[in-house]
Amino acid sequence: MHLSGFILVSVTLVLMAGCTAPVAKGITDPYEVQNRQTHEANRNLDRALVKPASGAYGNGIPQPVRQGIGNFASNLNLPGIVVNNLLQLDLDSAVKNASRFLFNTTIGLGGILDPSTAMGLYEETSDFGETLHVWGVGEGNYVELPFVGPSTERDMVGMVVDVFTNPLTFGAPTPEKYMGPVAKGLSKLGDRYQYSDTVDSVLYDSADSYAQARLLYLQHRRFELGQAIIEEDQGDDGYDDFYAD
Repeated sequence: MHLSGFILVSVTLVLMAGCTAPVAKGITDPYEVQNRQTHEANRNLDRALVKPASGAYGNGIPQPVRQGIGNFASNLNLPGIVVNNLLQLDLDSAVKNASRFLFNTTIGLGGILDPSTAMGLYEETSDFGETLHVWGVGEGNYVELPFVGPSTERDMVGMVVDVFTNPLTFGAPTPEKYMGPVAKGLSKLGDRYQYSDTVDSVLYDSADSYAQARLLYLQHRRFELGQAIIEEDQGDDGYDDFYAD
């Protein structure tokens, strides 16, 4: 399906839905055994590869360069965010994000610089998981995805669809279309380096890193969507920023 047709169908669904997603309560994790196995594999991958690579990246690349790469990756995500703003009929956010993309791509040297923030034009973050929430789709069961980490069934579907909602994914020629994934990967390494102490505390210092990561993810995601926070004390807290992106 072409993007224009996808948007038309999606907007129609938004108009037809007219309902609110059920409020998520507690933790629904029927796949806990498999999720814990995936979590352990993700921890091993982080310990063996991601953490050392992020350390090498953070220590070897000057902070201004890392910031520029992060800005560039964030700017490339904006067209897909605008699509989700439109699917949610959030025209104000769509205009803000489209303007931000225009300014940062032009006077911001392709997004390496971020003049929009200096102008007070901040990003209105969104994704297709939030679009589904707006349509009235519940979050479903908790899942931990290989290489990705904590998610829900709704957000898992959203991640897949987000690949196709960004026009730059299929509109850019080769080899330019590979610049986005490379920049995003480097940006993630930069985030892992920046929040190293926080991530290490969750993954390696918690009594139960799986339960801690699950709780923090669900708390942060539900807060993003304007839903209630899980009232559950599992010891460590203050790690929400790790899942902010």
